[in-house]
Amino acid sequence: MMRRAALPLASVALALAMALPLRAAAAGETAQAADQAAIRARLTGWAEAFNAGDAGRVCDLFADDLQSDVETAAAGDKASVCARLKAALAKPDRRLTYAVAIHDILVSGDMAAVRLTWTSTLSAAGENTPDKSESWAEQGLDVFRRDPDGVWRIVRYMAYGTR
Repeated sequence: MMRRAALPLASVALALAMALPLRAAAAGETAQAADQAAIRARLTGWAEAFNAGDAGRVCDLFADDLQSDVETAAAGDKASVCARLKAALAKPDRRLTYAVAIHDILVSGDMAAVRLTWTSTLSAAGENTPDKSESWAEQGLDVFRRDPDGVWRIVRYMAYGTR
């Protein structure tokens, strides 16, 4: 009868030690991809809500302790940002819409940084023709935090026009 050599215990331990970090890394990448997808959905959902005139959903994107710096507006908190957005939605003679292009989403634990470009289009109410509207783009950096309810919200953002 032929006898097989048993693997030394150290070899088995080494193989397991090498496999565990790979499994943890794969799980981390999956979690990070899920977080990135959730943040992407929050941003695209925000644009959809704004474009539909849904002021309640528009303000839900922001954390209660929001701080914002925008080139064309005074530094703001959640109350002032929501007031500006609600005022823009309430203008019956014009329509402002947003589209987002997300360039990077970097997630680290319960914090994330998003580099993006918002394109705004202003047109007269009822007009959707490009020749009767004005568009501009703003580069931005949004800092998200996963709140205790598990929802990603913007806690800080900066935006500046592209010239």
